Amino acid sequence: MKMQSNIMTNFIEKSYIFFKREIVFSISLILAIISCFFVKPSITYINWNTIILLLVMMVIVEIFKNLFVFEILVRKLLTKIKNIRGFVFVMVFICFFSSIFLTNDISLIIFVPFSILALKKINRVDLIILTVSLQTIAANVGCMVLPIGAPHNIVMYTISNLSFVSFFLLLLPYIFVSVIFLVVVLLFVPKDKIILSKMDKTEFVRENFFKKILFGVDYYLLLTFIALFILIGNLENISFFNLLFTKWIGGNEVLGSVVASQIISNVPTAILFSGFSNNYEAIIVGINIGGFGTLIASMANLISYKILVREYNEFKIRYLIIFTVLNLILLVILLGIYVII
Repeated sequence: MKMQSNIMTNFIEKSYIFFKREIVFSISLILAIISCFFVKPSITYINWNTIILLLVMMVIVEIFKNLFVFEILVRKLLTKIKNIRGFVFVMVFICFFSSIFLTNDISLIIFVPFSILALKKINRVDLIILTVSLQTIAANVGCMVLPIGAPHNIVMYTISNLSFVSFFLLLLPYIFVSVIFLVVVLLFVPKDKIILSKMDKTEFVRENFFKKILFGVDYYLLLTFIALFILIGNLENISFFNLLFTKWIGGNEVLGSVVASQIISNVPTAILFSGFSNNYEAIIVGINIGGFGTLIASMANLISYKILVREYNEFKIRYLIIFTVLNLILLVILLGIYVII
């Protein structure tokens, strides 16, 4: 009896740890399972184009990461930097440009830890909170440039059938204003001179190379998408939710998706809103603007937060305050641009 009790306690503890680590996937899976009790699910709900595209991109990124391609490029850039402001500027806009092709999540996973390490080496820990906050904003801005820049845009790109050019032009005003916002904030970073310490040499390790790539892919992200597709597909076939979402979403795609993103993040919002409205351009604008604001507005925001807290748990509250203030200011500005346009 005692053994069974210990097994159960151990199971509950492990389940709780897993739930905390993969909270988005866990909630998505639970909701998808619950919805299956009300209507028979179908595999046709799953947008396999999105799943395959995400998988391919993650594999490519893991290959580059294990070849140290990104780290080598960053280190070469760092040798040319003369002051603190220049360093922060480079690290912020590396996230902007890399997120165009790598997705905002991957960009932050690669470059936020590097920035924290580098700032620690040059004794400017005081700039970590601001730098990581701006890197996160920059990644969320850069991912607007191409539809492959973020999971929510990949979803909308495969559903809407918009061309790359149309997608870019739709979000161009918001990208332009956001870049200006980043530059203005960066002007407040001091121009103190810095001397970069010599970094350890990076060497390619052939051993277990393909294993590292295989285990480096975030399969829970793919499973989260599958769970969300099933959940939304089921909700579409439950008459109560169908009528509710159709009435609420129709005509309110932009503001509705901005608000929803603050609560459930912009990836689930993209899947939810696209299931109940054909006004895809408005949804694209809404979920991209909606990525700014609360910590949960974008999954990328949570990634930066987790990385920072792992290194400096004492920065938790200060980071949340500074990050939220900067994001809310930008969100208000971008909503103003939407109203003007």
